[in-house]
Amino acid sequence: MNGNPSPPGVVDPTAKPGAIHWEDIRLPSWLIGVIGGVGLIILWWILAATVFANVGPAGIQAIPTPPQVVESFLESGWDFYWTNFSVTLSEAGIGYLWGNGLALVLAAFVLVVPRLEGVVVQIAIITYCVPIVAIGPLVAVLLGAPPSGQPSGTAVFLAALSVFFTTVVGSLLGLKSADRASLDLISVYGGSTYTQLVKVRIIAALPAILNALQIAVPAAFLGAVLGEFFGKVEAGVGAAMVIAQVSLDAPRVWALALASGAVALAGFGLVGLVARAVAPWSRGGSR
Repeated sequence: MNGNPSPPGVVDPTAKPGAIHWEDIRLPSWLIGVIGGVGLIILWWILAATVFANVGPAGIQAIPTPPQVVESFLESGWDFYWTNFSVTLSEAGIGYLWGNGLALVLAAFVLVVPRLEGVVVQIAIITYCVPIVAIGPLVAVLLGAPPSGQPSGTAVFLAALSVFFTTVVGSLLGLKSADRASLDLISVYGGSTYTQLVKVRIIAALPAILNALQIAVPAAFLGAVLGEFFGKVEAGVGAAMVIAQVSLDAPRVWALALASGAVALAGFGLVGLVARAVAPWSRGGSR
C-alpha cells in the first residue's frame, strides 16, 4: 500500500470497502468533555492512592481519593452546602450587578464623552492591578463584620472589584467595533452621539458585552469567596473552607473546592446560554 495519503476529494483505490478512517471520526464536544473529566478523576485517584498517599501531616492525607471526597460530601449533607453556598451566591450576585453595572455605565459615558476614556481605563487598570489579598483586609476594616444573616460587605465589594476590569475593557472594545458607515449615516441625518450609541453601538457591542458578562460570573464568585476570608462571616463557602482547614479535614476542603468549581461553571454556562439567545449571530446562529 502506498504510504502517501490520497489528495483531498480523491478516493484511495487501495482502501478496503467499509474501512474506518480515524481522522474522519468526529466526537461531539460533550462526549470529549466527559472523557476528559473521567480521565482526570482516574488520574487523581491513582496519584492520591500512590504518589501523594503520605503527603501531609502525620495521620492526615492531604490529597484524598475521590471516594473519600464523595463520602465527605454525603456526610456533610445538602443542608450544609445549601446554607453556605446560598450566602456566597447572594454576595457574588450583588457584587456582580454592582461591578458590571458601573462598568457598563462608565463605558457608555466614554462613548458620549470621549475625553473620559483615559480616566475610565486608568481606573479599570488600577482595580485590576491592586492585589485582592492586599485590599481585602482594608475593606474589612472599613466595612466591619456584617450583621447576623446578612451578606458580607467585604465579599460584595471584592466580587464587584473582580468583574469591573474585564467588563469595562470588553464593553469599550465592543462599543468601538460599530460599523463606521452606519455611524456616519446617523450623523448625516442629524443624529447625536447618544443616537449612535443607542441605535448602532450597543447592538454591535452586544456580543462582546455578553462575553465579558460571562467571564465575570466565575470571577464574581471567586471574589466573594476571598472576601469571606477577610469579612469575619458566620456562614459562606470561605468560612466553611477556613473551618475545614483549621480542623485538617482535607476531604471537606476538596469537596467545597470542587463544589465551588461546579457552581462557577454552571453560572458560566447559564450566561452563555442567555448570550446565545440574546445575540445568536455572535455564535453563528440565525438572527
